[in-house]
Amino acid sequence: MADAAEDLLPGVTAGSEGRWARIVAVIVALVVAVMIYSGLHWTAVAPSKVETIDASTLHLSGEFMEANLGTSIQPDRSAVVRMIAQQYAFVPRCIVVPADTPVTFRVTSPDVVHGFLIVGTNVNTMVVPGYVAEVRTRFDRTGEHVMPCHEYCSVGHEGMWAHVKVLDRLEFERVHGNQGRASCAG
Repeated sequence: MADAAEDLLPGVTAGSEGRWARIVAVIVALVVAVMIYSGLHWTAVAPSKVETIDASTLHLSGEFMEANLGTSIQPDRSAVVRMIAQQYAFVPRCIVVPADTPVTFRVTSPDVVHGFLIVGTNVNTMVVPGYVAEVRTRFDRTGEHVMPCHEYCSVGHEGMWAHVKVLDRLEFERVHGNQGRASCAG
């Protein structure tokens, strides 16, 4: 009897190993099929709220030409900051915004991928050429924040930084109230 049981075990083991091999092969094939489908789908249909821009001409006209860069106050009293991240600088290099105000940062790049991070806040995104990155935030306190590029963009990367000055709302209106664009020089 013992010999008959030993003869069955190698067959049972080989059969169960074969079944597991087929199950694993089906799972791997399913994962690969999902990756291929997802890649083709997102190539054909871009995600919603993705805004594209012609990176080669963004500085010539439209929203990101030099005269439109910086902070502007909207009719609803919110602030919109338009910036360009380019090798090896943020333009403008200094941003001034009012405290206790909804602020929307709109940033794009004409050359390579850059990082957009405001230290001490929840602002953190990638800036990809050909796309507009939009981040919304609110600064509760006045002060200054450093804004380094946190995506390696080439040999001058370490010098790519800017800063954000947050002013009290009344101070902001006193200094920048009658200007179309607010800047640190004002």
